[in-house]
Amino acid sequence: NVLLAPSPRKPAPDFNMEIISDIKVMQNRCLSVRAAGQTISFVPTMGFLHEGHLSLLREGRKRGDLLVLSIFVNPTQFGQGEDLDRYPRDFDRDEAMARECGVDLLFYPDAEAIYPPGYAAYVTVEGPLTTTLEGACRPTHFRGVTTVVTKLFAIVLPHVALFGRKDFQQLAVITRMTADLNLPVEVVGMPIIREGDGLAMSSRNVYLSKDERQQALVLNGTLRHAAEMAQNGESDAEKILTMAESCLDKEADLKIDYVKICNAQSLEEVDTIDHDSVMLLAVSVGKTRLIDNGNLIS
Repeated sequence: NVLLAPSPRKPAPDFNMEIISDIKVMQNRCLSVRAAGQTISFVPTMGFLHEGHLSLLREGRKRGDLLVLSIFVNPTQFGQGEDLDRYPRDFDRDEAMARECGVDLLFYPDAEAIYPPGYAAYVTVEGPLTTTLEGACRPTHFRGVTTVVTKLFAIVLPHVALFGRKDFQQLAVITRMTADLNLPVEVVGMPIIREGDGLAMSSRNVYLSKDERQQALVLNGTLRHAAEMAQNGESDAEKILTMAESCLDKEADLKIDYVKICNAQSLEEVDTIDHDSVMLLAVSVGKTRLIDNGNLIS
């Protein structure tokens, strides 16, 4: 959880990244790559790239002959009143960063291409993986995530897809969906990348004022304190949660959505800490919603 990655690999001077918006063109391009016996690694994003995304791209560069990045702000994973319209976007910046990381294909569809008029097919994962934590706070969120990821897998046809562990529940849901639907994709979770002050990297960090950003540092501080308690022998989840809520409540502009300790595989809440226990946090700092997580025993 959390060393900054090295600077991106510089592509060769004659490196040429293709930008594709048309679904059929993208699908046919990837089919031809697979037919030639080459492997495809894939990093799906909503853009406004940061060091966390770049760490996925660097790992993807190692794992495939063809590295594909998608940028698509997916409307179906945003609920009513969420930040779809103001979600940060800067395609020119993202394109330059993708080239620096050696991306071969940048898939950049518009919403009407992914969800044409009359669109009616959705993918859902049922049970506690999607009804707890983020699913309890954002009831339609994971249906949007699993639907768009399934569609992107069908278009890009990757051998391996990389996701960050900051979105811990999302990774668990996508892993379950991929296994249950027998999709021939290896799903890889990558470590959280943090700013120098410990704040988990997120495209939404740009929303934070200077004072709010300072208050947001309590998330990582709380996770670290919880891990110290667990590693020093505290096994009572309730005692660690009481500490965590007390730390978070001290910040004036911070509102807790949830603080939970769960089993890392099932995401069911636990009473006793063990090596599979993970703490998951979601808070609003001012108008900005942030999530973070960390294992309690390394």
